[in-house]
Amino acid sequence: MNAANNITKQKTMDKIFPTQVDIPERNRERVIDLLNQSLADIFDLHSQTKHAHWNVKGTDFYQLHILFDELAEMIFPYVDTIAERITALGGFAKGTSRMAADSSQVEEFPDVNSGMEVVHALIERYGVVANCMREDIDETEKLEDMGTNDLFIEITRVLDKALYFLESHIQD
Repeated sequence: MNAANNITKQKTMDKIFPTQVDIPERNRERVIDLLNQSLADIFDLHSQTKHAHWNVKGTDFYQLHILFDELAEMIFPYVDTIAERITALGGFAKGTSRMAADSSQVEEFPDVNSGMEVVHALIERYGVVANCMREDIDETEKLEDMGTNDLFIEITRVLDKALYFLESHIQD
């Protein structure tokens, strides 16, 4: 793609489309940024959870293999929900896997495959996303977007449940 096409693509992605949603455009722009960040994080977290599912080894293989697949299934629907919220607010959902990888706040998955090492790696990643989501809850409330606020609350509950499932493996 040449430089002119990149500029046109960027203008499209940064454009705010007209909508009857009565949240001020300045607030919507900020919420769309928060949502795109969350989209990248959740998409990346999902792919890393599937990576863990495929590659875990050890005596706890089967139970962890099943758990990781269930966790991935729990969070995957939010990729679509977040992207649709972005577009409902007049934004452009930056939702390719490359965009997610470039924007994600989630560190790359470490080179581990032993059961409890994988559990620890996932705990760190789920914790990062859940805690960022909590910050977004506070910010969307200030921006008076209770629809997105409610979505972030819902996702946080799911991430906290996932953390509970993961952390139970390492707690005495």
